[in-house]
Amino acid sequence: MMRQSTIAIIGAPMDLGAGRRGVDMGPSAIRVANIHSRIASLGYKVEDLGNVAVEQAENSPSGPKRARYLAQIAETCLRLAEKVQRAAGQGKVPLVLGGDHSIAAGSISGIANHFHRRGEKVGVIWVDAHADMNTPQSSPSGNVHGMPLACLIGRGPKQLTHLFGYAPKVDPRNVALVGIRDVDALEAPHVKKSGVRAFTMRDIDEKGLPRVMAEAIDIASTGTAGIHLSFDMDSVDPDEAPGVGTPVRGGITYREAHLAMELLSDTARLVSLEVVEVNPVLDIANRTADLAVELMMSALGKRIL
Repeated sequence: MMRQSTIAIIGAPMDLGAGRRGVDMGPSAIRVANIHSRIASLGYKVEDLGNVAVEQAENSPSGPKRARYLAQIAETCLRLAEKVQRAAGQGKVPLVLGGDHSIAAGSISGIANHFHRRGEKVGVIWVDAHADMNTPQSSPSGNVHGMPLACLIGRGPKQLTHLFGYAPKVDPRNVALVGIRDVDALEAPHVKKSGVRAFTMRDIDEKGLPRVMAEAIDIASTGTAGIHLSFDMDSVDPDEAPGVGTPVRGGITYREAHLAMELLSDTARLVSLEVVEVNPVLDIANRTADLAVELMMSALGKRIL
């Protein structure tokens, strides 16, 4: 990634995919944590393209029980995908602020379609406590934020798998899942059979984070035009990131999270990124949003020396 790049910030204030309300305020919390000036301090030009429009849960029918608010989520994801694709087409690096993780079906569809039009493909590194590979049939909750990665590899509701009219958006062989530690019973077989490479917290404990990231980067880089980073704040241990809707103990440490971002930055292969699931309602003095900005800065090249 060139230091002269323009970073295009796009807010996706959606909580329709989550079980707990509040992540719709995530983009505001991240902006309050001075993401603009802090990224600009790294030498980038920063443009804020505002927020995509999102329906309010209060005046929307929740729809099918196994995929709640699916129609509204698909509409928002299409709007987001178009905005991401437009920014990438102008040579900018899209940085999407979530919102719940279902927005990734939009952001990654957008960057994938940008490269698809050029006969190229994109790889994905998905850092998360959860696999996000449920389908409506396997999901115990019907919350769509547990489904976006499945949708991106072509499994799930057609409204999300076929944004722009085709699927899959990403080849599962170019997807690395990092940091998972909470996988639903019916979801686990999906992960194992999918072709996606999953690195659990046990893998990080046994191999060490540098080796896991080296493997993840290789998976997402091989035969691709670049890497999209999808970073769920619940991947970090709740002691460091308390403001998330689905916290799971035993997560990535503060230092490991920064190291993962620094190693990714070293590749100069990042073409787009997003940070999701910041829930200010559950946070302490905006700590989680502040950490989100710190981690995005490390991904974009901030160094100690």
